[in-house]
Amino acid sequence: MSLAATLEPALIRRYTSDQIITLAKLVIENAFQPIVEASTGVAFGYESLMRGQERLGFNSPMEILDEAHRGDQLLQLEQMVASRALAKFASLPNFSTATLFLNLDVRLIPDGERLVENLLQHLKLANIPPSSICFEFSERFDNTSVPEFASLVSLLRKRGFKLAIDDFGVGHGEMKLLCDHPVDYLKIDRYFVADIDRHPRKRHLLKNIVHIAHVLGTRVIAEGIETEAEFITCREYGVDLVQGWFISRPTTHVSELVQSFPHLQELGKSKRNNQSLDEILIRKQIEVLPTVYENDTIDSVFEVFRRHPQNAFFPVLNANGEPRGILHERHLKEYIYHPFGRDLLKNKVYERTISHFVEMAPIVGLDTDAEQLMTIFANMEGANCLLLTENMRYAGVVSAAALIKVMNEKKLKTAQDQNPLTGIPGNHAIRDFMREASRDSDETRHFCYCDFDNFKPFNDAYGFHLGDHAISLFAALMRRYFFAERHFLGHVGGDDFFIGVQGWTKDELAEILDRLIGDFHDDAQDLYSEIDRAAGRIRGHDRAGVEAFFPLMRCSIGVLELPKGLVIDDINRVSAAIAHIKAMAKESEEGLVFHRLGEAN
Repeated sequence: MSLAATLEPALIRRYTSDQIITLAKLVIENAFQPIVEASTGVAFGYESLMRGQERLGFNSPMEILDEAHRGDQLLQLEQMVASRALAKFASLPNFSTATLFLNLDVRLIPDGERLVENLLQHLKLANIPPSSICFEFSERFDNTSVPEFASLVSLLRKRGFKLAIDDFGVGHGEMKLLCDHPVDYLKIDRYFVADIDRHPRKRHLLKNIVHIAHVLGTRVIAEGIETEAEFITCREYGVDLVQGWFISRPTTHVSELVQSFPHLQELGKSKRNNQSLDEILIRKQIEVLPTVYENDTIDSVFEVFRRHPQNAFFPVLNANGEPRGILHERHLKEYIYHPFGRDLLKNKVYERTISHFVEMAPIVGLDTDAEQLMTIFANMEGANCLLLTENMRYAGVVSAAALIKVMNEKKLKTAQDQNPLTGIPGNHAIRDFMREASRDSDETRHFCYCDFDNFKPFNDAYGFHLGDHAISLFAALMRRYFFAERHFLGHVGGDDFFIGVQGWTKDELAEILDRLIGDFHDDAQDLYSEIDRAAGRIRGHDRAGVEAFFPLMRCSIGVLELPKGLVIDDINRVSAAIAHIKAMAKESEEGLVFHRLGEAN
């Protein structure tokens, strides 16, 4: 490389420092990267990212921002970039329902009011509500240390903008920011997302961060997702929105942006088609309260309380239909009962808008487990309700009393699903276990499908009483060998059983299953007459009604192994593999066959 080529970027940057705004207008572009609903694969919004700075000799957007700051031109540069982002956003077909995420440099906080007012003018011209804009506070610096920060946050909330914490977990003061200020979104840094399917500690942290955020009424975005396994893991641990190269790369071309992502929808098809018992029960308890919009007038709020005197609070939504919190009557009482209270609220000088009275409340999706909802409710002291969303929009509220009903009904349904003969959980519980275990790749998992061979001829010859006795014997043997809390026992029905084991090696499991098969064989022999036992067979009819001789009853077990680190989202794929391995086990001499998912037969 020549010396001239080496010096060229430095020379360009030296020239640029004096003309940075003029030159930036010529080369800087806005790239949009989709932020997508984890449960549906539909685009929720777009993060605006700066591109083109390399043409001016800067290696990254941060470098050109630093240079602009040194030249006291940062505000001008950010206003120019933001206005262009808005123009591009307004050209999208779904801009009226989407959210544009804009990064806010901490160094602009003292100039925040000027930046906001300029942005509001652009929004008004483009007919975009402020609730369609979310400011991301970068954790490169400590935002909370800036004296004007609190007032800027208050201003942004009053004007209807949304707020997000970027790079959560690796920056400065993010827990303090989350504690002291109402935040709409929390963006988990890529560090915690990378290979999360293979790191139990990361999953533990993510699970608890999601829980804390939801209790505080904050939605969680996982950024930097690059693999299918990372996506599935984040979604299953409650992340609301996802962003990263696995979803879509940033693009400067609007024509390349799509409103939905088929590869994510395909991954979520199994989950959507198999609506959980919890969601079915929760939907029955949802109360769809009338709502108040944060830009409504004070008079309209008083009217809502007048029309619904039985309600002590109402959900508050933004213009996009997303919940912002609740408006409780206790916050307005001093004005309602004060002789001049209502007049005071309407006084423009006093400036008490609806957003001033909004109280944050837990916000969670409809597909959240009932136990998780109850935990969130219990951890939010003084909460009146949980705000439930579907596709990130308001769906209704659920109270503590309603959640108790859900839990009781769930226990009843679970009890009804148990097999009356053996008292072992049935198909719903088996499917739930398989779904959860398939997505938890911490350890090796084994799904064992147990089926009696030649049970029908025995049942026909000796009657249902002894047939039920054989089934009860096997259930007792399963409980004897698989008694730990982590083991799962299921009764599919009739002479079909299921055993779920996690953390065992193939050799450890094979030894126990061999003993189970042997013990059942010995016990089953005792159920036959001495003559049939000596002959080693009985006469009977097959399923086509043809008379034939059948060997004595035994149990065959097909075992499907899911290796550590393998995440499976499609439960139907697992079920199909189990059906295949079950047939192989029945044809084998020993009655026990193992198969590792993903390997050729």
